[in-house]
Amino acid sequence: MGGLDIMVNNAGTAGPTALIEDISLEEWHNCLNINLTSAFLGTQLAIPRIKESDNLGGSIINLSSAAGKFGFPLRSPYSAAKWAIVGMTKYLAVYFAQKGIRVNCLSPTGVYNNHPENFVEKLSNIIPMGRMADIDEYKGAIVFLCSSASSYMTGENMVIDGGKTVW
Repeated sequence: MGGLDIMVNNAGTAGPTALIEDISLEEWHNCLNINLTSAFLGTQLAIPRIKESDNLGGSIINLSSAAGKFGFPLRSPYSAAKWAIVGMTKYLAVYFAQKGIRVNCLSPTGVYNNHPENFVEKLSNIIPMGRMADIDEYKGAIVFLCSSASSYMTGENMVIDGGKTVW
């Protein structure tokens, strides 16, 4: 079909909710494998196809999290993996820039998905906009990062979090 133009690495799991000293090595590895290693492997598989594309270059979009910017209490492997996604994005952006492949990152905050009411209230209280995000509120950012409108953007981490990380 002429190669691959866009790759979105969006695998993720919240991982264990526990203090670092109570997380098993297996839980740590599982969370890192799903959140970080899958993006590495997906990128590795996609690069040859992106290079085959009829289009000049391509775009890789990695999904991190606002937790990768500031940490998330009781989610140490999740925060570590999402922070590493941002670092991997920057590395890949420099590495592939001369090949015309852009690599950027999107870091959303909590997306409402029928979470328990007490969780929604706690998270909403630390977001200046006073609520979690709706899933549709990230579509525009993804479209932007996939499109030629971001053709001079690489290595960036776009944080969309209702103002959470400005505090």
